[in-house]
Amino acid sequence: MKILITGGAGFLGVALANRLIQEGHLVRVLDDLSSGDPSRLDQNVSFTRGNVTDVPKLWSLLQNVDCVYHLAARVSVPESVLYPGEYNLANVDGTVGIMQAMRDAGVRRVILASSGAVYGEQIQQPVHEDCMPHPTSPYAVSKLAAEYYMHTIGALWGMETVALRVFNVYGPGQVARASHPAVIPAVVRQALGGGSVIIHGGGKQTRDFVYIDDVTDALINAMNAQNINRLTINVGSGVATSVNDLVAAVEKAINKSVNVLRVTAESGGVSHMCADLRRARELLKYQPKVALSDGLKKVVASFQEKKPTL
Repeated sequence: MKILITGGAGFLGVALANRLIQEGHLVRVLDDLSSGDPSRLDQNVSFTRGNVTDVPKLWSLLQNVDCVYHLAARVSVPESVLYPGEYNLANVDGTVGIMQAMRDAGVRRVILASSGAVYGEQIQQPVHEDCMPHPTSPYAVSKLAAEYYMHTIGALWGMETVALRVFNVYGPGQVARASHPAVIPAVVRQALGGGSVIIHGGGKQTRDFVYIDDVTDALINAMNAQNINRLTINVGSGVATSVNDLVAAVEKAINKSVNVLRVTAESGGVSHMCADLRRARELLKYQPKVALSDGLKKVVASFQEKKPTL
């Protein structure tokens, strides 16, 4: 199949593109390089630098494409609080742009990488796709709006649409940015460097950490799965891990204690977040395979091998 991945030079996009190449597909990647690294892409991936709001460029890239993975997005919750307009432009306008271009090019299916963040605070855990979303950040609002735009435009123009609400994905190669880094690479970097790990709130808040290979499995299975048109599907590990337990697991992975600084005056975000995977198991034949302890060992090994200064 011929596939276009927007945001394909990012952490998740690279893993997906390289797997699809290994499986014999023709893969095109579009990325504006605001955070991506095309050097990590397989040499057989056709890379184009550009933005998803550039509809004429999308038209050329979408010719004869069978499926689009729309991964292009800004993804930091704290950053979105500071720059809500930029998040709306990238995540909402970008989605509308890709849908318009797909409509004109006659592409059959689009798979959106959405986020578990759209759920916000939920009494019911694990969270099912039928739970009413309560987004608590501009980032979460933008991803929910992207879902609605995608499904609505798809229904109006006869395109198949699927939204995968991906929870806290992690794995080797994930960049620990200096500003607003993802949780696991930030903790591992600090732990290996002898720095202090900051825990906001009491550290009892839970998250669903899912390994990159498991997420890639779900994305690939969604390409050909039947009876998933217009659906939203959770992709996670199905295991709730507290921040305190995550730090303990990192200590075990690196075999040394970590200095922890607790900032109890600040919120640690939503209280609990864990994915109900029943729909993914039934429709995508999805079964997460990598336990957090094993995934952390791979992340630690990756940091130690590359000695990143990120």
